[in-house]
Amino acid sequence: MGKLKIVTILGARPQFIKAAAVSSLFSRYFDEILVHTGQHYDANMSDVFFEELNIPNPKYHLNIGSGSHGAMTGAMLTEIEKVLEIEKPDFVLVYGDTNSTIAGSLAASKLLIPVIHVEAGLRSFNKAMPEEQNRILTDHISDLLFVPTQTAADHLKNEGITKGVHLVGDVMYDGILHFTKIAQEKSNILEELNLNAGEFLLCTIHRAENTNSLERLTAIVSGLNACKELVVLPLHPRTLKYITDYGLKLADTIRVIEPVGYLDMVRLESTAKKIVTDSGGIQKEAFFLGIPCITMRDETEWVETVHNGWNILVGANEAKIVDAIRSFNPTSERKTYFGEGNASQLMVDPILNYKKEGI
Repeated sequence: MGKLKIVTILGARPQFIKAAAVSSLFSRYFDEILVHTGQHYDANMSDVFFEELNIPNPKYHLNIGSGSHGAMTGAMLTEIEKVLEIEKPDFVLVYGDTNSTIAGSLAASKLLIPVIHVEAGLRSFNKAMPEEQNRILTDHISDLLFVPTQTAADHLKNEGITKGVHLVGDVMYDGILHFTKIAQEKSNILEELNLNAGEFLLCTIHRAENTNSLERLTAIVSGLNACKELVVLPLHPRTLKYITDYGLKLADTIRVIEPVGYLDMVRLESTAKKIVTDSGGIQKEAFFLGIPCITMRDETEWVETVHNGWNILVGANEAKIVDAIRSFNPTSERKTYFGEGNASQLMVDPILNYKKEGI
Protein backbone atom coordinates (compact mmCIF):
# COMPACT_ATOMS: atom_id res chain seq x y z
CA MET A 1 0.00 0.00 0.00
CA GLY A 2 1.43 3.38 -1.06
CA LYS A 3 1.41 6.65 0.77
CA LEU A 4 -1.86 8.46 1.35
CA LYS A 5 -2.35 11.27 -1.15
CA ILE A 6 -3.07 14.78 0.13
CA VAL A 7 -3.93 17.70 -2.15
CA THR A 8 -2.99 20.94 -0.38
CA ILE A 9 -4.60 24.19 -1.47
CA LEU A 10 -2.48 27.34 -1.22
CA GLY A 11 -3.15 30.86 -2.40
CA ALA A 12 -2.01 33.55 0.00
CA ARG A 13 1.24 34.59 1.62
CA PRO A 14 0.45 33.27 5.15
CA GLN A 15 -0.40 29.87 3.67
CA PHE A 16 2.99 29.64 1.95
CA ILE A 17 4.66 30.22 5.32
CA LYS A 18 2.59 27.50 7.00
CA ALA A 19 3.29 25.12 4.11
CA ALA A 20 7.02 25.69 4.59
CA ALA A 21 6.71 24.20 8.06
CA VAL A 22 4.35 21.38 7.14
CA SER A 23 5.25 20.16 3.65
CA SER A 24 8.87 19.29 4.38
CA LEU A 25 7.73 16.95 7.15
CA PHE A 26 4.71 15.58 5.29
CA SER A 27 6.89 14.40 2.42
CA ARG A 28 8.12 11.59 4.69
CA TYR A 29 4.63 10.26 5.31
CA PHE A 30 2.35 11.37 2.47
CA ASP A 31 2.23 11.98 -1.25
CA GLU A 32 1.42 15.69 -1.10
CA ILE A 33 0.37 17.64 -4.20
CA LEU A 34 0.34 21.42 -3.97
CA VAL A 35 -2.24 23.52 -5.79
CA HIS A 36 -1.61 27.28 -6.01
CA THR A 37 -4.83 29.17 -6.72
CA GLY A 38 -3.01 32.39 -7.59
CA GLN A 39 -4.85 34.48 -4.96
CA HIS A 40 -1.53 36.23 -4.25
CA TYR A 41 -0.07 36.52 -7.70
CA ASP A 42 2.66 39.18 -7.40
CA ALA A 43 6.10 37.59 -7.67
CA ASN A 44 7.30 39.24 -4.45
CA MET A 45 4.22 37.95 -2.60
CA SER A 46 4.25 34.44 -4.05
CA ASP A 47 7.18 33.12 -6.09
CA VAL A 48 9.84 34.34 -3.66
CA PHE A 49 8.27 32.34 -0.85
CA PHE A 50 8.53 29.06 -2.73
CA GLU A 51 12.14 29.82 -3.64
CA GLU A 52 13.54 30.89 -0.27
CA LEU A 53 11.50 28.59 1.97
CA ASN A 54 12.18 25.47 -0.10
CA ILE A 55 8.51 24.73 -0.64
CA PRO A 56 8.00 22.19 -3.46
CA ASN A 57 6.74 23.76 -6.66
CA PRO A 58 2.96 23.46 -7.05
CA LYS A 59 1.89 20.79 -9.50
CA TYR A 60 -1.09 22.96 -10.44
CA HIS A 61 -1.16 26.75 -10.74
CA LEU A 62 -4.70 27.98 -11.32
CA ASN A 63 -3.79 31.63 -12.02
CA ILE A 64 -6.94 33.00 -10.42
CA GLY A 65 -5.97 36.48 -9.28
CA SER A 66 -7.93 39.51 -8.25
CA GLY A 67 -11.70 39.87 -8.41
CA SER A 68 -14.73 40.15 -6.18
CA HIS A 69 -14.99 37.62 -3.37
CA GLY A 70 -17.82 35.74 -5.09
CA ALA A 71 -16.19 35.67 -8.50
CA MET A 72 -12.80 34.63 -7.10
CA THR A 73 -14.23 31.91 -4.89
CA GLY A 74 -16.45 30.58 -7.65
CA ALA A 75 -13.60 30.41 -10.15
CA MET A 76 -11.39 28.63 -7.62
CA LEU A 77 -14.13 26.16 -6.77
CA THR A 78 -14.56 25.22 -10.43
CA GLU A 79 -10.84 24.76 -11.09
CA ILE A 80 -10.05 22.95 -7.83
CA GLU A 81 -12.85 20.48 -8.51
CA LYS A 82 -11.19 19.63 -11.85
CA VAL A 83 -7.89 18.96 -10.08
CA LEU A 84 -9.52 16.75 -7.47
CA GLU A 85 -11.30 14.70 -10.11
CA ILE A 86 -7.94 14.08 -11.79
CA GLU A 87 -5.92 13.36 -8.63
CA LYS A 88 -8.57 11.54 -6.56
CA PRO A 89 -6.77 12.29 -3.25
CA ASP A 90 -7.43 10.70 0.13
CA PHE A 91 -7.60 14.15 1.73
CA VAL A 92 -7.71 17.83 0.86
CA LEU A 93 -5.77 20.11 3.21
CA VAL A 94 -6.57 23.81 3.58
CA TYR A 95 -5.01 26.49 5.74
CA GLY A 96 -6.52 29.44 7.56
CA ASP A 97 -9.35 31.61 6.31
CA THR A 98 -8.86 32.87 2.73
CA ASN A 99 -11.04 32.47 -0.35
CA SER A 100 -8.68 29.67 -1.36
CA THR A 101 -9.52 27.95 1.94
CA ILE A 102 -13.27 27.95 1.52
CA ALA A 103 -13.06 27.09 -2.20
CA GLY A 104 -10.81 24.10 -1.52
CA SER A 105 -12.90 22.79 1.36
CA LEU A 106 -16.18 23.17 -0.58
CA ALA A 107 -14.80 21.43 -3.65
CA ALA A 108 -13.57 18.52 -1.53
CA SER A 109 -16.75 18.26 0.50
CA LYS A 110 -18.93 18.12 -2.62
CA LEU A 111 -16.79 15.21 -3.87
CA LEU A 112 -16.94 13.49 -0.44
CA ILE A 113 -13.19 13.86 0.08
CA PRO A 114 -12.24 14.35 3.75
CA VAL A 115 -11.15 17.92 4.54
CA ILE A 116 -8.22 18.76 6.82
CA HIS A 117 -8.36 22.29 8.21
CA VAL A 118 -5.10 23.58 9.66
CA GLU A 119 -5.58 26.57 12.00
CA ALA A 120 -9.19 25.66 12.75
CA GLY A 121 -11.35 27.21 15.44
CA LEU A 122 -10.27 30.83 15.20
CA ARG A 123 -12.98 33.42 15.71
CA SER A 124 -13.08 37.22 15.63
CA PHE A 125 -16.88 37.17 16.14
CA ASN A 126 -17.18 39.77 13.39
CA LYS A 127 -19.10 38.18 10.53
CA ALA A 128 -18.64 41.27 8.40
CA MET A 129 -15.10 40.02 7.82
CA PRO A 130 -14.76 37.69 4.79
CA GLU A 131 -12.13 35.77 6.77
CA GLU A 132 -14.62 35.05 9.57
CA GLN A 133 -17.18 33.75 7.09
CA ASN A 134 -14.56 31.54 5.44
CA ARG A 135 -13.22 30.03 8.66
CA ILE A 136 -16.66 29.27 10.13
CA LEU A 137 -17.90 27.59 6.96
CA THR A 138 -14.66 25.63 6.54
CA ASP A 139 -14.73 24.37 10.13
CA HIS A 140 -18.29 23.09 9.76
CA ILE A 141 -17.48 20.96 6.70
CA SER A 142 -14.04 19.73 7.82
CA ASP A 143 -13.32 16.21 9.01
CA LEU A 144 -9.99 16.79 10.75
CA LEU A 145 -9.60 20.11 12.53
CA PHE A 146 -6.12 20.98 13.78
CA VAL A 147 -6.41 23.81 16.29
CA PRO A 148 -3.51 26.01 17.43
CA THR A 149 -4.77 26.89 20.92
CA GLN A 150 -7.17 25.74 23.61
CA THR A 151 -9.23 28.87 22.93
CA ALA A 152 -9.75 27.70 19.35
CA ALA A 153 -10.82 24.23 20.55
CA ASP A 154 -13.30 25.87 22.94
CA HIS A 155 -14.80 27.90 20.11
CA LEU A 156 -15.45 24.72 18.12
CA LYS A 157 -16.96 22.97 21.13
CA ASN A 158 -19.30 25.93 21.64
CA GLU A 159 -20.48 25.45 18.03
CA GLY A 160 -21.04 21.73 18.54
CA ILE A 161 -17.88 20.60 16.75
CA THR A 162 -15.98 18.01 18.78
CA LYS A 163 -15.36 15.13 16.38
CA GLY A 164 -12.00 15.19 14.60
CA VAL A 165 -10.67 18.12 16.66
CA HIS A 166 -6.98 17.91 17.64
CA LEU A 167 -5.04 20.48 19.66
CA VAL A 168 -1.58 20.41 18.05
CA GLY A 169 -0.25 23.95 18.45
CA ASP A 170 0.53 26.52 15.81
CA VAL A 171 2.40 25.54 12.65
CA MET A 172 3.61 29.14 12.32
CA TYR A 173 5.46 28.67 15.60
CA ASP A 174 7.17 25.66 14.01
CA GLY A 175 8.19 27.93 11.15
CA ILE A 176 9.40 30.90 13.16
CA LEU A 177 11.64 28.68 15.30
CA HIS A 178 13.27 27.32 12.16
CA PHE A 179 13.44 30.43 10.00
CA THR A 180 14.49 33.10 12.51
CA LYS A 181 17.99 31.64 12.66
CA ILE A 182 18.15 31.29 8.87
CA ALA A 183 16.96 34.89 8.46
CA GLN A 184 19.76 36.10 10.74
CA GLU A 185 22.30 34.35 8.55
CA LYS A 186 20.89 35.06 5.09
CA SER A 187 18.91 38.31 5.18
CA ASN A 188 20.72 41.58 4.43
CA ILE A 189 17.59 43.72 4.66
CA LEU A 190 18.86 45.88 7.55
CA GLU A 191 22.03 46.72 5.66
CA GLU A 192 20.14 47.33 2.41
CA LEU A 193 17.76 49.77 4.12
CA ASN A 194 20.46 51.25 6.39
CA LEU A 195 18.49 50.34 9.53
CA ASN A 196 19.70 49.77 13.06
CA ALA A 197 18.06 47.10 15.19
CA GLY A 198 15.63 48.52 17.74
CA GLU A 199 15.49 51.95 16.09
CA PHE A 200 12.49 51.57 13.78
CA LEU A 201 8.84 50.57 13.79
CA LEU A 202 7.63 47.94 11.34
CA CYS A 203 4.15 48.47 9.93
CA THR A 204 1.85 46.48 7.64
CA ILE A 205 -1.64 47.43 6.47
CA HIS A 206 -3.69 45.19 4.21
CA ARG A 207 -7.10 44.25 5.64
CA ALA A 208 -10.10 45.37 3.61
CA GLU A 209 -11.79 46.83 6.72
CA ASN A 210 -8.92 49.34 6.88
CA THR A 211 -7.96 49.86 3.24
CA ASN A 212 -11.50 50.13 1.87
CA SER A 213 -12.53 52.80 4.37
CA LEU A 214 -11.44 56.38 3.71
CA GLU A 215 -12.09 57.23 7.36
CA ARG A 216 -10.11 54.30 8.80
CA LEU A 217 -7.15 54.53 6.41
CA THR A 218 -6.95 58.30 6.93
CA ALA A 219 -6.83 57.82 10.70
CA ILE A 220 -4.13 55.13 10.39
CA VAL A 221 -1.94 57.24 8.11
CA SER A 222 -2.44 60.26 10.37
CA GLY A 223 -1.39 58.22 13.41
CA LEU A 224 1.74 56.95 11.69
CA ASN A 225 2.59 60.46 10.51
CA ALA A 226 2.03 61.97 13.97
CA CYS A 227 4.18 59.49 15.90
CA LYS A 228 7.34 61.06 14.41
CA GLU A 229 9.18 57.72 14.55
CA LEU A 230 10.99 55.99 11.71
CA VAL A 231 8.39 53.59 10.27
CA VAL A 232 9.30 50.90 7.73
CA LEU A 233 6.20 50.13 5.68
CA PRO A 234 6.25 47.20 3.21
CA LEU A 235 3.24 48.33 1.22
CA HIS A 236 0.63 45.86 0.00
CA PRO A 237 -0.41 46.66 -3.62
CA ARG A 238 -4.05 47.14 -2.63
CA THR A 239 -3.11 49.51 0.19
CA LEU A 240 -0.91 51.55 -2.15
CA LYS A 241 -3.83 51.88 -4.56
CA TYR A 242 -6.17 53.16 -1.87
CA ILE A 243 -3.62 55.58 -0.41
CA THR A 244 -3.15 56.98 -3.90
CA ASP A 245 -6.88 57.07 -4.69
CA TYR A 246 -7.68 58.80 -1.40
CA GLY A 247 -4.92 61.36 -1.91
CA LEU A 248 -3.27 60.57 1.42
CA LYS A 249 0.25 61.80 2.12
CA LEU A 250 2.86 59.87 4.09
CA ALA A 251 5.33 61.75 6.27
CA ASP A 252 9.04 61.72 5.48
CA THR A 253 9.57 59.50 8.53
CA ILE A 254 7.70 56.66 6.81
CA ARG A 255 9.94 54.50 4.60
CA VAL A 256 7.77 52.79 2.00
CA ILE A 257 9.29 49.60 0.58
CA GLU A 258 8.06 46.83 -1.69
CA PRO A 259 6.61 43.72 0.01
CA VAL A 260 9.54 41.54 1.03
CA GLY A 261 10.18 37.81 1.21
CA TYR A 262 9.66 35.85 4.39
CA LEU A 263 13.27 35.77 5.54
CA ASP A 264 13.59 39.54 5.16
CA MET A 265 10.25 40.00 6.92
CA VAL A 266 11.31 37.83 9.85
CA ARG A 267 14.55 39.81 10.10
CA LEU A 268 12.62 43.08 10.16
CA GLU A 269 10.13 41.73 12.71
CA SER A 270 12.81 40.38 15.03
CA THR A 271 14.78 43.65 15.06
CA ALA A 272 11.91 46.18 15.14
CA LYS A 273 11.33 48.38 18.18
CA LYS A 274 7.60 47.69 17.86
CA ILE A 275 5.28 46.28 15.22
CA VAL A 276 2.13 48.10 14.05
CA THR A 277 -0.11 45.87 11.95
CA ASP A 278 -3.56 44.56 11.05
CA SER A 279 -2.20 41.13 10.10
CA GLY A 280 -3.17 38.08 12.11
CA GLY A 281 0.00 36.20 11.25
CA ILE A 282 2.28 39.08 12.15
CA GLN A 283 0.53 39.49 15.52
CA LYS A 284 1.55 35.93 16.32
CA GLU A 285 5.06 36.28 14.99
CA ALA A 286 5.57 39.42 17.06
CA PHE A 287 4.50 37.44 20.13
CA PHE A 288 6.78 34.52 19.27
CA LEU A 289 9.70 36.95 18.84
CA GLY A 290 8.97 39.05 21.94
CA ILE A 291 8.28 42.28 20.02
CA PRO A 292 5.46 44.58 21.27
CA CYS A 293 2.57 44.52 18.80
CA ILE A 294 0.07 47.32 18.16
CA THR A 295 -2.90 45.93 16.24
CA MET A 296 -4.99 48.28 14.12
CA ARG A 297 -8.18 46.26 14.41
CA ASP A 298 -11.21 46.34 16.69
CA GLU A 299 -10.90 42.62 17.51
CA THR A 300 -8.44 39.79 17.04
CA GLU A 301 -8.56 36.03 16.69
CA TRP A 302 -5.33 35.82 18.69
CA VAL A 303 -6.80 36.89 22.02
CA GLU A 304 -4.03 35.10 23.92
CA THR A 305 -1.49 37.69 22.77
CA VAL A 306 -3.69 40.47 24.15
CA HIS A 307 -4.44 38.68 27.43
CA ASN A 308 -0.73 38.10 27.96
CA GLY A 309 -0.08 41.83 27.52
CA TRP A 310 2.11 41.73 24.40
CA ASN A 311 -0.54 42.92 21.93
CA ILE A 312 -2.81 45.96 22.19
CA LEU A 313 -5.88 46.68 20.04
CA VAL A 314 -6.10 50.30 18.89
CA GLY A 315 -8.55 50.02 16.00
CA ALA A 316 -8.22 52.78 13.42
CA ASN A 317 -7.94 55.54 16.01
CA GLU A 318 -5.23 58.13 15.47
CA ALA A 319 -4.83 59.06 19.14
CA LYS A 320 -4.70 55.42 20.28
CA ILE A 321 -2.14 54.54 17.61
CA VAL A 322 0.12 57.41 18.63
CA ASP A 323 -0.26 56.68 22.35
CA ALA A 324 0.54 52.99 21.91
CA ILE A 325 3.61 53.74 19.80
CA ARG A 326 4.88 56.07 22.50
CA SER A 327 3.92 54.19 25.66
CA PHE A 328 3.10 50.50 25.04
CA ASN A 329 6.01 48.60 26.59
CA PRO A 330 5.05 45.10 27.77
CA THR A 331 7.23 43.35 30.33
CA SER A 332 5.19 40.26 31.33
CA GLU A 333 6.55 36.78 30.68
CA ARG A 334 5.18 35.31 27.47
CA LYS A 335 3.20 32.10 27.97
CA THR A 336 3.27 28.97 25.80
CA TYR A 337 -0.21 29.18 24.32
CA PHE A 338 0.83 27.96 20.89
CA GLY A 339 2.41 24.59 21.54
CA GLU A 340 5.99 23.40 21.59
CA GLY A 341 6.97 23.99 17.97
CA ASN A 342 6.03 20.45 16.84
CA ALA A 343 2.53 21.05 15.48
CA SER A 344 3.37 19.56 12.06
CA GLN A 345 4.53 16.29 13.62
CA LEU A 346 1.44 16.07 15.82
CA MET A 347 -0.78 16.24 12.74
CA VAL A 348 0.62 13.06 11.19
CA ASP A 349 -0.92 10.33 13.38
CA PRO A 350 -4.49 11.70 13.30
CA ILE A 351 -4.35 11.71 9.49
CA LEU A 352 -2.97 8.17 9.31
CA ASN A 353 -5.40 6.90 11.93
CA TYR A 354 -8.36 8.60 10.29
CA LYS A 355 -7.85 6.58 7.15
CA LYS A 356 -7.05 3.34 8.97
CA GLU A 357 -10.06 3.57 11.25
CA GLY A 358 -12.39 4.92 8.60
CA ILE A 359 -13.78 7.49 11.02
